Amino acid sequence: MTDHQNGASWSTAIQATLHCLTGCAIGEVLGMVLGTAFGLHNAATVVLSIVLAFVFGYGLTMRGVLKSGLSVSAAFKVALAADTVSIAVMEIVDNLVIVMVPGAMDAGVTSALFWLSLLFSLIVAFVVTVPVNKWMIGRGKGHAVVHAHHHH
Repeated sequence: MTDHQNGASWSTAIQATLHCLTGCAIGEVLGMVLGTAFGLHNAATVVLSIVLAFVFGYGLTMRGVLKSGLSVSAAFKVALAADTVSIAVMEIVDNLVIVMVPGAMDAGVTSALFWLSLLFSLIVAFVVTVPVNKWMIGRGKGHAVVHAHHHH
């Protein structure tokens, strides 16, 4: 199928994924920094990062759709519909990558290995998530739900 036939352009998918990446990166970085700084076990650090990625990802989406006049409850439902799959894919990929880099989780926040691994993991997650978002938007799912509220 061409982009025109399925209704989703690569540009739209990239923009949606960049939006998702912003929230995920804020939560992911904050979780990794806090977990590492407080000496949490690697599993606890990963869980903290994932939770914060969802919180910030949903929060950024809600911030945008609340401006369209939706209630908090309705905005949360839109965020769930728009971002859950995208954030989940991004979090699975970026956490797998960072856990697979030898020593990255134990490197500490002052280490170049820690920061470069985190950056690399987010780049890989972005690349993997763009086609997922393109597929979803082309079917009226994911960020297509958010765009419907930005135009009202």
